[in-house]
Amino acid sequence: MLVLTKENFEDEVLKAEGLILVDFWGEKCEPCKALMPSVHELAKKYEGKAKFCSLDTNGNKRLAMAQKVLGLPTILFYQNGAIVAELCVTISIEDVEAKLIELL
Repeated sequence: MLVLTKENFEDEVLKAEGLILVDFWGEKCEPCKALMPSVHELAKKYEGKAKFCSLDTNGNKRLAMAQKVLGLPTILFYQNGAIVAELCVTISIEDVEAKLIELL
């Protein structure tokens, strides 16, 4: 999983090609921390088919707001710089994988 910051977000997500999953999370978000190991497993399973990234919203609040992230956890799927799908708040790993497969 690539760790995103305001410094690399544009290059790694908005200017990148292919399918990119971004996991927006926060240190105090227990559902985020519960979901994270499963997202890491998906990253291994689909390595080479999609790029997997994570963004800690605590240090990147403005960036998260600019991407219209209003609640946590949020997973956004990007393709060619545009958001093509969104899962937020009540997310199961099954939902994440189903959406990933649909978009691949």
